[in-house]
Amino acid sequence: MAAAAWPELEAAARERRRELSLPGAAVAERVAAGGGRLPAALLALPLLQSLELSGCAALRELGPGLAASLPALHTLVLRGNALGPAGLGAGLSGTLPALRILDLSGNGLEALPAALGGAAEPPEAAPGGAPAFPQLRSLNLSGNRLREMGPGLARAAPQLQALLLSGNRLRALPGGLLPPPAAAAVPGGPFPLLSRLEAADNEVEELGADIAVLPALKSLDVANNRLRELPAALADCPRLKEANFRGNQLKDKRLEKMVNGCQTKAILDYLRAGGRGKGKAESTREEARKKKREKQQKKDGGDGEQDEVEEASKLLVKVLHVSENPAPLVVRVSPGIKDVRPFIVCCVLKGMNLKPGNALKRFLSAQTKLHEDICEKRTVATIATHDLQLIKAPLMYDVQPPDTLKITPLGRKEIKAKDLLRQLQLEAEEQRKQKKRQSVSGLHRYLQLLDGKDNYPCLVDAEGVVISFPPITNSEKTKIRKDTCDLFLEVTSDTSLQICKDVMDTLILKIAELNRSALENKEDSGSDNESDALCGPAALNPSQNAQPMVVEQVRVVDTDGNLKVLYPSKTDLSTVSSLLTVIR
Repeated sequence: MAAAAWPELEAAARERRRELSLPGAAVAERVAAGGGRLPAALLALPLLQSLELSGCAALRELGPGLAASLPALHTLVLRGNALGPAGLGAGLSGTLPALRILDLSGNGLEALPAALGGAAEPPEAAPGGAPAFPQLRSLNLSGNRLREMGPGLARAAPQLQALLLSGNRLRALPGGLLPPPAAAAVPGGPFPLLSRLEAADNEVEELGADIAVLPALKSLDVANNRLRELPAALADCPRLKEANFRGNQLKDKRLEKMVNGCQTKAILDYLRAGGRGKGKAESTREEARKKKREKQQKKDGGDGEQDEVEEASKLLVKVLHVSENPAPLVVRVSPGIKDVRPFIVCCVLKGMNLKPGNALKRFLSAQTKLHEDICEKRTVATIATHDLQLIKAPLMYDVQPPDTLKITPLGRKEIKAKDLLRQLQLEAEEQRKQKKRQSVSGLHRYLQLLDGKDNYPCLVDAEGVVISFPPITNSEKTKIRKDTCDLFLEVTSDTSLQICKDVMDTLILKIAELNRSALENKEDSGSDNESDALCGPAALNPSQNAQPMVVEQVRVVDTDGNLKVLYPSKTDLSTVSSLLTVIR
C-alpha cells in the first residue's frame, strides 16, 4: 500500500520552514497507517527548529533517525500521545545539540528511554563523551506512569533548569535522579542549574535529605503525595523560595498545619529549628547549618539582601468570602466542557488604579509576559481579564461549534470563531512572508491549540454574549480601560486545576505589585523588562500604608449547582505568600 501523503511536510520543505505544528487528531489516521510512527518525510526537514505533534492517540513511536536528521531542533513538543520508552529510544538516540525544550507529558512512559538516563540501561554518551542534550533547559514528563528516574539524566542534560514530573507514580524524590557521589562526574555537581522541580500528585513516601544538593533550587512542588515527614535538610537549600507540601499527611501536625497556610520561609525556619522535641545538641547543630547556609547565600550572590527587600515590600490583599458577599458572582460549567478545556478558576479583584501614567500599558504587558512564562506560551493555561462593570452575571463556561460561536474580538468586529481563526491564519502567513520569517509571532502562535476540536470553549454572560474565547481572545465588550477599577479574572487550562490556581496566584501578585507602583506614581520602576518579573517586587515605598486590594471569592459550579471549585480557598495564594500578605 502506498504511503499516505503529507501535504504539510511538502509545504514545510518547499517553504524551508523552521517551525511545524501538526494537529494530532487531524493526522491520526495517517500516523496509524504508517505503523504508529512519525512519517519518514519529516526527517527531510533539516532546518526545522520547532516541532509539535500533540493529542495523537495513534502515535506510539518516533521512528529511527530523528536526532540525526533534525540537528537544529530546539523545541520538541509531543504531549498527549501514546509514546512509551521503546517508542522514544530509537528517535532520541544520538544527540540533539540545540534542543532546549522537550515536552513528553501525557504519554505512556513507565520508564525513561536510555537517551534520557533511563534506569534500565545507562545512556550512551555522544562521541567524545559529550552529553546527549547539552542545551536542554526544560523537560516535561508530567502525566505519565514513571515509577523511578534514572541517574543518567544529570549527565544527559547537565543544563536542565525545569523538571516537571507531576502526575506519575514516583515513590522517592530525588530518588535515582542524583547519581552516587563516586559516580557523579558532572562538572559543578548534578543539576547545577535546576531551579524548578515539580512532582505533585505522585506516590512519594520519602523526600530525601540529598535534595539540598541542588544548589539552584528555587521552587519545589510535592503536593498530594504520601509524605509523613519533611527533612530538615530542606532548610539547607540556599535558594529555595517557593515550596508546596499541601495534601500530605505529615506526622507532625503542627507542621502539617503550617504547610497549608504559612509562608515557605516560616516552614523552613521551623525545619531548621528542628521542629518540636529537639534537644540542645540538636539545636546547636541546626545553628551551625544555618550559618553554613547564610555563608552559601552570600557566596551565591546575596539572596539575603533579596529576603530583606521581600519583607519590606509586603503587599496586602483582603479576601471577601462568599458568605460575606451580598451578591457573589457564580460561574456555571456545562457538561460538554470536560472534553475540550475542562479547568477554570475565577475571582473578582477590586481596588485597581490604571489611570496614572502608563499603568494600563504595563498591566497589559505584564499579562503578556505571564502568558509567555508561567503559562508556557499558553500551552498549559490562558489568562483573561475583564472589566467587572461590563459583565452581565451569571456566567456560563460552555462549548459551541466553530460555525456557531460568535465573538467581538479585541479591536475587531463580531465574527464567527471559524472565520476568526481562518482570518488570523491568513494574517500570520502574510506577516511571515512580509518579514521573511520562518515562524509566526504574537496571537497567531496559539491557533494550533484548537486544531482538531469539534467544539470551542467560551465564557458566556447572562445575555448570551461570548466574553471570552480561550485560548485565543477576550471580547471587546469587557475590555480593560484606564477607568477600570474592578476586575474579573479568569484562568483556563486543559492540563490541570492546580495549574489554573498557581497561575491565578501569580497574576494577583503581579497586579498587586503594579497597583502599588501606580498608586505611588512610580510606574517606571519595576518595568516589564526586569529580569524576574514574576517574583521580583516592584520598587515600593514600604513606609506608605496602602489600602489592601480586595479579592472576592467566585464559585464555579456544575449545571445542578454542585460546587466544582472555589477561589481563593484557604489554601490558595500560598505559592506567592513570601511577597503577599493575605487577610482572610
